[in-house]
Amino acid sequence: MELCTAAVVREIGGPVTVEEIKVDPPQVGEVRIKMLCASICHTDVLCCKGFPIPLFPRMLGHEGVGMIESMGKEVGGGLKPGDIVIPLYLGECGECSNCKTGRTNLCHTLPPPYNGLMNDGTSRASIAKTGERLYHFAGGSTWCDYTVFDFNYVLKIDPKMPLPHASFLSCGFTTGFGATWRESQVNKGSTVAVFGLGTVGLGVISGSKMQGASKIIGVDINAKKAAKGKKFGMTDFINPKDHPNKSISDLVKEITDHGLGVDYCFECTGVPSLLNEALDASKIGIGTVVPIGAGGEPTVAINSLTLFSGRTLKFTTFGGVREVELDELLTHEVRLENIREAFEILKKPDCLKIVINF
Repeated sequence: MELCTAAVVREIGGPVTVEEIKVDPPQVGEVRIKMLCASICHTDVLCCKGFPIPLFPRMLGHEGVGMIESMGKEVGGGLKPGDIVIPLYLGECGECSNCKTGRTNLCHTLPPPYNGLMNDGTSRASIAKTGERLYHFAGGSTWCDYTVFDFNYVLKIDPKMPLPHASFLSCGFTTGFGATWRESQVNKGSTVAVFGLGTVGLGVISGSKMQGASKIIGVDINAKKAAKGKKFGMTDFINPKDHPNKSISDLVKEITDHGLGVDYCFECTGVPSLLNEALDASKIGIGTVVPIGAGGEPTVAINSLTLFSGRTLKFTTFGGVREVELDELLTHEVRLENIREAFEILKKPDCLKIVINF
């Protein structure tokens, strides 16, 4: 194949560089995708730091949308060259015991591909100049001109969908949105608190509103997130910086009926200490807490007393999706060759989602 480019990181905490790479033809059950648009998630930043497994050198990116350029043998799902698809980091076989329950999207047969390789234990990409093999990220990587994925981790979409919207749906927003009805089942009239109003948190707000929640409390130390949260359905906003002598859980309780806390609390920051705050902000006996944010910490200390009080702690990975408004998520755009600029843009207080154009 002709040479193309990709964003590569060579060591933990190392710089992200755009390098010439070679992408091999797809093998049995695989598709090669010409990327059309990609986006950046907090997990990509963690990947540069070695999350979930420190595998280097590594191609980056896991959100995106592209067109199938070629296919190997035995590709199912009705896929064909020219289809517009979203690469995913979760697959569902539909046949294992988990899939048949309809209660989870975590499949026994098609687990998240954390080892940075294809199913046969090899990579499909290499540095053009040296031949050095590259580890993938989340199945095949998306910050590149071309990439290869197992067809089970590819979803065909309506080609009329705006490309940035499709890219957002491949991870962050969908994870938050899906958690409100596929995992925790927020119901009509319930109260919800959302810690962290990034893309995942806004997905939670949108999903909670659609499920009929009566009060949706957003919590973020960035005051600019208040306006964005309200556009997605948030009813109340708390900036902990405005109340330095109070805990976040107490601030949440103060604006709930009788100070009892919320029915559902979603922790979307990945900050370890906030998990206990989220638990304490939920109602005794019936409160449900869903940690969503990837924090990169292998273990988190949990106050057992809050769990003894009858609260439920429910983890989730990814989620389902319906039609939602996504225009408000896009705040910045960069080209692949300027990818290092994106990491600086992420630090800006008004940044939500960055689209990578090819």
